[in-house]
Amino acid sequence: QVQLVESGGGLVQAGGSLRLSCAASGRISDYTVGWFRQAPGKEREFVAAISRRGGNKYHANFVKGRFTISRDNARNTAYLQMNSLKPEDTAVYYCAADEDIKYGFEYYSPGKYDQWGQGTQVTVSS
Repeated sequence: QVQLVESGGGLVQAGGSLRLSCAASGRISDYTVGWFRQAPGKEREFVAAISRRGGNKYHANFVKGRFTISRDNARNTAYLQMNSLKPEDTAVYYCAADEDIKYGFEYYSPGKYDQWGQGTQVTVSS
């Protein structure tokens, strides 16, 4: 089991940028990593995911061209670079990891991830 610790959340103005980090206590290279977010009153939704070696990346349609997921397995850390932030991006952002994801559709499903971070608040003001 790997423990995930998120950092980088905060308050930014619309159009600004933020970089979220997800540091793992163990060997992160064994895990697919995903980012999800949840706004008040809404369901948790998929943001981005990256395969174990970083060869495959998936981004939700509403963040394509603005957000980029990446990872540095040597540092046991995954990242979410967020640019051109909008007020509707305001949410709690969660890092998640799983060893068993095999099929493409599984990257998008929160239920397929076994390990979760505590979440970090991202607030984008107008």
